[in-house]
Formats: sequence, structure tokens, C-alpha cells
Amino acid sequence: MSSQDIPEENLPSEQGTTHAGTVTAIAEDPFADPGLPPHKPRIQDIDERAAKRSERTVALLFTLSMLATVGFIASYVIFPVGKIVYIWPFGHVSALNFALGWTLGLALFCIGAGAVHWARTLMSDEEMADERHPIEAPPELKAKVMADFADGVRESDFPRRKLLRNTMFGALSLVPLSGVVLLRDLGPLPESKLRHTMWAKGKLLINQNTLEPLRPEDVAVGSLTFVQPEGLEEDAHDFQVQIAKAALMIVRIKPEDIKDKQELEWSHEGIVAYSKICTHVGCPISLYEQQTHHVLCPCHQSTFDLSDGARVIFGPAGHPLPQLRIGVNDEGFLEALGDFDEPVGPAFWERG
Repeated sequence: MSSQDIPEENLPSEQGTTHAGTVTAIAEDPFADPGLPPHKPRIQDIDERAAKRSERTVALLFTLSMLATVGFIASYVIFPVGKIVYIWPFGHVSALNFALGWTLGLALFCIGAGAVHWARTLMSDEEMADERHPIEAPPELKAKVMADFADGVRESDFPRRKLLRNTMFGALSLVPLSGVVLLRDLGPLPESKLRHTMWAKGKLLINQNTLEPLRPEDVAVGSLTFVQPEGLEEDAHDFQVQIAKAALMIVRIKPEDIKDKQELEWSHEGIVAYSKICTHVGCPISLYEQQTHHVLCPCHQSTFDLSDGARVIFGPAGHPLPQLRIGVNDEGFLEALGDFDEPVGPAFWERG
């Protein structure tokens, strides 16, 4: 069927409408440029009250962005790190993370939504066709670009609509402050945050699998057992924070195979206790070579010799695993005789 046989009302055109003149062009040449449809003014173009409503809507969005940014900054003061709250339907979440996510998300969304609403209702929407031109910009084109920019400023009503302009500047000025307050986390933390764990004198060594205290006879030579401190409950709100520092592994080595004198003094009948947290980037160590007494971090293959003070013998880790001094209480259970001798995990700025 040729284009001459198609009824005029069914001929396609730009934006799904039929226009006189376009029909004739398509009928004569189906590959002809149909051109642009006639411009239809929006209500904001002909009614200043509608334009004012759009302006106030955009200003409201920018103002909400400013308030959300202030809320983001205030969240750092109001909510302590580690505080867990129940929020339906999200369940138990970190109050600080929840507040930071929603306030920053709202601040950025309102700026974007305000800019889009401004462009769709107040800026000029008239389409203009422009011929392709060489990549190199001649002076005439540069002058045209500047003229078009001036026309765009004028058509956007940017100079005239002071409320809209000022609220946009306010929103854009406050949002970067969100990044400034993040610098707080780069500062020094209280000593107890990184240098101390839940381990203390008298804390029993609890098997992580059975949740029962361990006796020396429960640990066979060559075995690897993962341990947590007494009093740490898995349903505690800070369980992940505490276990990330206090996770312990114990291995029983024949006393004559232990090379480091302090390690031997801090052990009990060849049972040595070391931090499970790799000193490279904090991954959990989980692989043990019984014959060599080496433990291996599966993330980046850092290898430590548990028979020689857990020194690094391979991989990117920077220092040995911290050792926990252990003994046996009056009831025959293994217990800690203090905290780790040094901070667990990777190095940090204040470690020295």
C-alpha cells in the first residue's frame, strides 16, 4: 500500500498528531523531514498566576532541601554511633545511618525535583531545529552561543524570579556542608573504641559453636577453635560491633614447638589465643595448617606463624596478630587474664 492510499487521518506525524502540509510532504516523499509540530503554550505561559504557583512549588522544594541538609548535620549531634532503634517496616536499624540516609537523600531529591519542575513549567519549551556545523567553533558561533545563553537566562525568568533564584542558591550552598560534617569521622576516636575489646581478666572463653565455656581438655592438639568472650549475646544490639574486635581463635600446639618465649608464657599447656581479625584490612582468618602451625587469611593470603608469635611470613599484613593471655580458673575453665596486648585489626592513624 502506498502513502497515497493511506487515509489522511491515519498518517503519522511528530508527537502522534496529523498536520496539514505534513500530509502532502509525506504523500510526495515518505522520507521527507516532517518538521516540528506547532508549539502549544503551557498554562504557565499564558497565566501568570499559574507561573507563580510553579515558582512557589520550586521554591518549596529547594527550601525542603535546605531543611533536610540541616537535618543531616543535626543527625550527627542527636544520634550516637551504634544506637539501634526499631522502625516499621525496616526492623531494627542504626538510628544514625537511617537519619543520614533519609535526610541526605531528601536534600538531593528536592534539588533535582525542583530543577526538573522549573524546567518543565517555567523555562521555555519551544523546540528549535539547528543545522549541523563543523566541530571547530568560528567566532560567529561563539557569539551565537553567548547570545543563546543570554536568551536562556531571560526565558528562564532567572533574574526576575528572585524567590526561586534565592532558594535555589540556598539549597545548593547548604548541600556541600553534608560532606564537611563527614570529616568528623576522620578525627581521633576515644581510646576505648579501637584499643580495647570486651576481653578482661576473668572472662571465660566461650566456644562460638556450642556457646559453652571451654576446658583445656576440650582443645585437641592441632585443632582450631573460634571463641567469643563471656557475656556477649548474639541477640545483643551491639553484637557485630563487639565481635568484630573480640573474635578469638585458639590453637593447641606442643609446647616444645612454640618458638616465642612470651607466646609460651601467655599460653596454657600449649593452648595459644590470638585475634581472629587479620591485621591487613580486618578480614576474619579461618584457615589453619596443622603441620606448619600457619593460619591464612582467605581474602589476601596473609599468612601468620602461630608457633612464632603469629608473625607475618607472607602477604600484605603489616604486623603480627595480637595475642590474648589466658589461664585456667578454679573451676577448670579457660579464662582471659586481660585484654589483647595491642589493638586488633589493621593499623590506624593514632596507633603510633
